[in-house]
Amino acid sequence: MTTRHRFKHVETLETRLAAEAERLREQANLLPPGAARDEMLRKARQAETGSQMSEWLRSPGLQPPN
Repeated sequence: MTTRHRFKHVETLETRLAAEAERLREQANLLPPGAARDEMLRKARQAETGSQMSEWLRSPGLQPPN
C-alpha cells in the first residue's frame, strides 16, 4: 500500500482563494476582450465567492452573507 504525503498549508484557504482571484483578475486585464478574458474573470469571481463562503462557514455566529 502506498502512503500519502500530506502538505500543511501556511496560509488559510480564504487567503489562498483571494490571492488566486487577484492573480486571475490581473491576467484578465492583460487580455483583449473576448472569451478567454471572460472565462478568467468568471474563475476569479468563483474564487472570490468561495473565499467569502468559507469565511462565512467558519464564523462563530453563521450570519447570512450581506
